[in-house]
Amino acid sequence: MDSLEKLAEGHPTYGFRKMFHMLRAMGHGWNHKKVYRVYVLMGLNIRRKRKRRLPERVKSPHIHPVDCNITWSADFMQDTLTNGKSFRVFNVIDDLNREPLVSTVDTSLSARRITRELDRLIEWRGSPETIRVDNGPEFTSAIFNTWATKNGVEIRYFQPGKPTQNTLVERFNGIYRKEVLDAYLFTELDLVRDQTQRWFREYNNVRPHESLGNRPPKKFWKAEGNPAFPNC
Repeated sequence: MDSLEKLAEGHPTYGFRKMFHMLRAMGHGWNHKKVYRVYVLMGLNIRRKRKRRLPERVKSPHIHPVDCNITWSADFMQDTLTNGKSFRVFNVIDDLNREPLVSTVDTSLSARRITRELDRLIEWRGSPETIRVDNGPEFTSAIFNTWATKNGVEIRYFQPGKPTQNTLVERFNGIYRKEVLDAYLFTELDLVRDQTQRWFREYNNVRPHESLGNRPPKKFWKAEGNPAFPNC
C-alpha cells in the first residue's frame, strides 16, 4: 500500500493507530483490519531503532568574501599516535585568503572547548560575520549556537553529503594531512602541536598557493593592487 509506505517513511515514529487515522483523514475508507494486515506484512509492527534525521539545510552558495573576517570555515580531523591513541584536530581558516587561523590538537574537543578556542582567536583576530561548518554534534550543540548568538556570528551549515559546499577547509585539511599528519610518526601530542605550528608559519608566509597566484596567504593581500587589511 503506497499510502501506508509513504506515511511510514515520512513519520517513522508513528504507530499503527496514528497511521490508520491519518489514512482516514486522507480520504481512504479501508477498515482497520485490512490496514493492520498490510501494516504487519510490511513489517511496520516490528520496532526498529532509527537514526535521528538532521533537519534539511538550505543550500548556501559558497561566495568568496572581499575582506578578512567575513567568513571563516571550521572542521575536525582525526588521526592516531604511534601507540594507537586517537586524537582530533580542530582547524579554522579565513576564506578570504585560505589562511589557517588556529589548529587545536587534543584527544577530546568538546563544543565548550572549541568555543574557548574561538574566543581566544577573536581576541587577536576580531570576530567573523559567518562560520561555515558541517552538521557534527559539536557544531549543532546548544553550547555552540549560544556562543554564536552571543558573539553575533551567523552559523552557516552546509548540507549533509555536500562537502563541496565547504571546499576551502576540505582542501586545507587534505594538504595538512599530506604534509603533516601523514608525513611524520608522532609519539605524543606536543610533537603534533609543534610540527603543526612550524608548518603553519611556512604555509602562511612561504608556501605558494596556486589559487592565490602562487603566493602564500599572508602575502596575497599585500601584493600590488590589493588593499591592505590590518588583521589579515
